[in-house]
Amino acid sequence: MFSLRQSARLLTRPAITARPALRLRAIPPNRAISMTPARFNIPKPEELDAAESQIWDILSAEFEPTALFVRDVSGGCGSMYAIEVASSKFAGLTMLKQQRLVNAALGDLVKGWHGLQLRTRAA
Repeated sequence: MFSLRQSARLLTRPAITARPALRLRAIPPNRAISMTPARFNIPKPEELDAAESQIWDILSAEFEPTALFVRDVSGGCGSMYAIEVASSKFAGLTMLKQQRLVNAALGDLVKGWHGLQLRTRAA
């Protein structure tokens, strides 16, 4: 039998696991690779209300986003929205400039809101 010291040593040893070998495969010459950015056609969520849908349409047309999230977070009165936009049009811009572009695209809609939670990022 093992002594207490030996069994403690067995329990504290790291487990040795076998890792599968990483195999890199060459890309066959007949496979074309595109370096142009992909255009994503994001489906519009069905659960958007009329105001959310209007915001979605404006941002979708203006920025061709790779990710877009629009939600009324005011409890239903339409005075506060949470918006997240990821677009290649934001590449190289500061966060402030990205958010100014979104505010400009939404125009007068923003003036009637109490608040806006806006997250932007380059895609």
